[in-house]
Amino acid sequence: MDNRQKELSDYRLHQAEESLKVSKYCFDNEFYKDSINRSYYSAFYSVKSVLAYGIIDFKRHKDVIGYFNKEYVATGVFPRELGRRLGTLKQYREKSDYDDFYIVSKETAIEQIETAVLILNSVKEYLQTD
Repeated sequence: MDNRQKELSDYRLHQAEESLKVSKYCFDNEFYKDSINRSYYSAFYSVKSVLAYGIIDFKRHKDVIGYFNKEYVATGVFPRELGRRLGTLKQYREKSDYDDFYIVSKETAIEQIETAVLILNSVKEYLQTD
């Protein structure tokens, strides 16, 4: 393992943790659309922290998620439920960021925070054992 890869992975994990804190702050202040956005980015940075150890990286979100699902979820490294929830979170983020008049419920926002926590914790556990 290359030290630069570990540093990049650690940096991305830190970004994931910060985004999760901001998501919770937004939730607590009833900014549910912003909370979903930051929950998604927490999950996204978590996934990118895993990919930091590989030889390939992507700029587009759909490529990052697709590769993660193909190489890590479909192969059983991470459970399919995690991949499904990541996909759902991505859909909610896109709706809340791009659809006019989209209303996010408190329940949806808290579910997506829970997804971000699940993904972050799963990634941390994986990286500790790798």
